[in-house]
Amino acid sequence: MSYKFTFRPIARKFLQPLVTSYGNWEKREAIIISLTDEQGRVGWGEIAPISWFGSETLEQALDFCHQLPQTITQEIILAIPDELSACQFGFESALAKLQTEETFISHTLTYSGLLTAGEGVLNQWRGLWKQGYRTFKWKIGVGAIATELDIFHSLMHSLPPTAKLRLDANGGLSCEQTKTWLETCDNHPDKIEFIEQPLPVEQFSQMLVLNECYTTAIALDESVATLKQLTEVYHQGWRGIFVIKPAIIGSPSRLRNFCQQYKIDAVFSSVLETEIGRQAALQLAVELSAPNRAVGFGINHFFVAE
Repeated sequence: MSYKFTFRPIARKFLQPLVTSYGNWEKREAIIISLTDEQGRVGWGEIAPISWFGSETLEQALDFCHQLPQTITQEIILAIPDELSACQFGFESALAKLQTEETFISHTLTYSGLLTAGEGVLNQWRGLWKQGYRTFKWKIGVGAIATELDIFHSLMHSLPPTAKLRLDANGGLSCEQTKTWLETCDNHPDKIEFIEQPLPVEQFSQMLVLNECYTTAIALDESVATLKQLTEVYHQGWRGIFVIKPAIIGSPSRLRNFCQQYKIDAVFSSVLETEIGRQAALQLAVELSAPNRAVGFGINHFFVAE
């Protein structure tokens, strides 16, 4: 079967720049695609790369879309190379929309709310708590560690006993800083769920060792950005938590096969995609995420209302 293919680039502004250890992020750019079958049904997909996280660049994704004919087949979609992991997700998701009527049941999921870096977190969590969030993710590794530890201690005193906190360093810590954070978090075992990607990808072996030395768990994120990386670190011995970003990891069907085969402890997370990519990612989360893990899709408060 063949499908009429169209695409258009989009950009959405953040309410304020999103601060990470990689720098400031001011707008989210992506590509919305559509596949129309011979009966006139339309399947929508989203290509939302994050090149500094491990996917292709937006320019590479656009070049790929420009090179495709106006009519494409399933064979073309399934032959998209691994180097275009966000494209794999976008096209396969659009195809899946045409091939199945199934939709996920949202009430089976709980959500983690993303918090800004810095001391603004001390007020921001309260608004999200009122919206029903009970798990939060806070960006660290952005400012001086002494300052962030002071904020952390204040946060621990103010968060309700039933709240859970994830700390996300985006690979921005040194080994010694990671040990300091792990030691600190070990004093709050009931509130800290894990520290996400404390060290850079190339320091996987150190994270493997550190994960065995402390009560606080380490979760891999950038280290498992693509299916190739996910497979490699699993076979290198990682049996801890995997943060899966479906929109950039690659083929949804291959991700499903991997998770079903190896029964990994997976936390599914957003890449700040639109509702189109979000729905496709959450469908996978319903099927594959660990039942005790909130999904990291509490991100809408970061965007300017449209």
